[in-house]
Parts: sequence; C-alpha cells; structure tokens
Amino acid sequence: MNFFLTLIGKNMAQINPHINFNGNAEEAFTFYKSVFGGEFAMIVRFKDMASAEFPVPENEANKIMHIALPIGKNVLMANDVPEMMGRVNENENRSKISISAESKEEADRIFNGLSVDGKIEMPIGDSPWGSYFGMFRDKYGIEWMVDFDPNYKGNL
Repeated sequence: MNFFLTLIGKNMAQINPHINFNGNAEEAFTFYKSVFGGEFAMIVRFKDMASAEFPVPENEANKIMHIALPIGKNVLMANDVPEMMGRVNENENRSKISISAESKEEADRIFNGLSVDGKIEMPIGDSPWGSYFGMFRDKYGIEWMVDFDPNYKGNL
C-alpha cells in the first residue's frame, strides 16, 4: 500500500507556515488578512517582551515579534527579524506557500488578491495535470501556489 494512503484518516500534525520579514510583517499581514479574512489570533511586539535581560532598541520596539492569522484549520505566522540579525533574503526561492482552494472562484479570489503588485510566474488557469493552478511572488517577496483540483476528494 502506498505510504501516503496509509496516512489518510489518521490524526496528523498540522503544518503552519512561518515567514520572516525585514520590518514590514504587520503591513504584509494586514494585506493577507484583507484577502483571507478573519482576525489575528495574536500580535506580539518586541516591546511587549522587553526586559533587563532582553533589551529592545527603540527603533525595533514596535516591530512584530510574533503575528498569527488563522486560515482554515492552519495558521500563517510571521515575525520581523531584528536588525542585529541581518536582513532576510527577500528573493530566496527555496519554498512556496501552497493553498488548496475549495472552488475555482475561491482560487481566483485568492490568486487575484494576493498577486496584486506582485510578479506572476504562472497565470492561474487549467494545468496540464488537470487542476486549476497558478504561481506568483507577492509584493513582499513571498512565493505562493494556488490550486483547485475538482477531482480531489481528500485522498492523496
């Protein structure tokens, strides 16, 4: 039996993407919230964690130490990287966040919403493998894939 098929129906850990930003996590997540809807589950600023053991420079006090936006059964999370740790490479291309939409309309709404002012790598449309699919890098440098597969029934 296929290994992946043995996983169906078992309680599995959830995968929740976490993104590092260069000081614009709050702006990016406000944008993501405008597309996905919902409310932030948590916003913690560096100043909220400041102490004698963890001094926070004034220019970093309002930056995001942790932000969480529930999306479906998962959570998209992020933080701003403190300047002392260097800048995040906003052009890395080792990973993408993949979204499985429940309808073609939802796929279009998410793709069109998140790709505003971004760079479309593959316009959303019917793919050679039978799903409705598109890829892009959003205006914050985050790479996304949006997919709707009308034949997907919750099985791999």
